[in-house]
Amino acid sequence: MTPDQQFTRLVRIAMFGFAFIFIYFLFADLKMPMTTEAMATRSITKVAPQVSGRIDQVLVHNNQIVKKGQTLFQIDSTPFQLAVEEAELSLEQAKQNNAELDASLAAAKADVNAAQSISVQKNREAKRMTNLFSNHGVSQQERDQSVSNAQSARANLLAAQAQLEKIKVSRGLAGENNLNIRQAQNHLKQAQLNLAYTQVKADQDGLVTNLHLEQGSFKSAGSPALALVSNQFDIIADFREKSLIDAKKGTEALVAFDGRPSELFSATVESIDAGVSSGQFDANGELATPTSSSRWVRDAQRMRLHFTFNQPLDFVVAAGARTTVQLVPENGLFAVLAKAQIKIVSFMHYIY
Repeated sequence: MTPDQQFTRLVRIAMFGFAFIFIYFLFADLKMPMTTEAMATRSITKVAPQVSGRIDQVLVHNNQIVKKGQTLFQIDSTPFQLAVEEAELSLEQAKQNNAELDASLAAAKADVNAAQSISVQKNREAKRMTNLFSNHGVSQQERDQSVSNAQSARANLLAAQAQLEKIKVSRGLAGENNLNIRQAQNHLKQAQLNLAYTQVKADQDGLVTNLHLEQGSFKSAGSPALALVSNQFDIIADFREKSLIDAKKGTEALVAFDGRPSELFSATVESIDAGVSSGQFDANGELATPTSSSRWVRDAQRMRLHFTFNQPLDFVVAAGARTTVQLVPENGLFAVLAKAQIKIVSFMHYIY
């Protein structure tokens, strides 16, 4: 075989190989979709105190596993304990004020009864003196004096009744259900709640990470103090939308971690996101901005899938760990090819 024939043969083999690979990738992208744009994610909780104060004690260390309800750090509780004591004193003062008002209320009722008796007596005297004056039994001066006394007694009765109503309004409801007691109790509960907030606890099981909290430092309410990584993780993978024709919830998949290329883990599709950020538009009152591109072939849109493992993993998966995800077709031959495909790709990611 001449050198020209050998070259022609190599060119044909290369063209055949290129065509085979091109057709395989087109076929595999539709029937055996795989993506390397995948990773493990965990929910990250930023732990922040709900009250401001000096850090009195840090009870955890970096990368420590904690349980829900476990105390992470404490804020100096002295000012908050004083606030509780002050609220308790205010409640006690409110009760004493109520006792004084109860005594004043009883005295005001007695004053009303006395004023009412005097008013009735003076009215009777005024009527009697008026009748005697009609019969010329008394002088007009005596008659006018009795009428004036009756009017004064009536005014005193009205004043006593007004004072009684004023004390009733100040006292409010009977017992300890009046406004002053409820306000004092509310202040006490708020002070006790703030005191409880000095112990910052974990809202969920997780792992303390990136801890830079030091005893004696000051933290403001709402200022993140440490991060708590959830024990539950999620595998997210971005596939080209045309590759998801047959994908649905429950579709079988294989997951390979970049750090463990020789191991494949069985998983299933948990959910498919309803959309991506490029399809989200704000109602901002502006005109639409049509997408323009000078490319003949535009970039394929990617959609996000979430996966769950069929069996618990026996190692810790770090948030952000990169993975390769392969959707497994129902056809047995294609399933074998898909398994070989993800093994090759994951190994390449391991060595590169």
